[in-house]
Amino acid sequence: MGIRNCGMLVEVGLSVWTANKLDKNATNKVLTDNDAGRGAAQVRKNLMAGTGLRKEIADYAANVRTWYIGQTLPWMDRGARLLAGSLFMNFNSELKAKQDKFEKMKHEFINVYPQLVQVAQDYQGHLFNPDDYPHPEELYDKFDFRATFTPIPEASDFRLDVAEEELAELKAKYESTYDTRVQEAMKDTWSRLHTVLTNMSAKLTDVTNPDGTVQDKRYHKTLVTNATELCSMLTHLNITNDSKLELARQDLERVMVNADIDTIKETPEVRKDMKSKLDNILKQYEW
Repeated sequence: MGIRNCGMLVEVGLSVWTANKLDKNATNKVLTDNDAGRGAAQVRKNLMAGTGLRKEIADYAANVRTWYIGQTLPWMDRGARLLAGSLFMNFNSELKAKQDKFEKMKHEFINVYPQLVQVAQDYQGHLFNPDDYPHPEELYDKFDFRATFTPIPEASDFRLDVAEEELAELKAKYESTYDTRVQEAMKDTWSRLHTVLTNMSAKLTDVTNPDGTVQDKRYHKTLVTNATELCSMLTHLNITNDSKLELARQDLERVMVNADIDTIKETPEVRKDMKSKLDNILKQYEW
């Protein structure tokens, strides 16, 4: 079964009001007071000074973008990404939940927006300018969460009133572009695996102090969860059924069986053994 029949394109876009404004008068004063040339400095006002509510929305949007990229593979340069069909149900369900939370945060922010402007005025002092602030109704369009699903087009979808030879050339170019995008998507899956393996290997490398003691390191549970979650995700993201990628995934999965972060923290022998197995995976495949 081809990729077109077991995947789709999805584009998730989020926008958040930046709430900052260049103050030209304050900028000119700073430049003049410091005998500085034009462009040497700028004064940008934080229109929501005194509150973190807007930033919470911006941080949440950034987390959603990270999740979206993690669930999908690159396809367009700055547009839609490839979503495996086997992930659609879970992806769409979680996407809706994230969109609902975004909308809730947005409405809560806009409801208290007039009070937040008053707080900002207290913080900004003489820098405050009421004209900097959009009307509450305008804010609805400045916070946006949108998602679009589309099928992966076929070369036969070209239906143009052009010469048959030119149409054939267009189709051939599209198929070439399609093949390149599939290759880039698979490079991304290999890159994800390589990154996890190299990061884990580095983290598990004990460094000895001059006195013979081992340097203390902090080991977080993500050392284990990142690897196990990737093993699960790669079963969906191996869109070409690359047998070598599947073997490498299984190799990592075997290493992570019964892996326990507390044991890793406390036992140098466990760290050494795990690192050896990870390094062996790195040696076996062409990255």
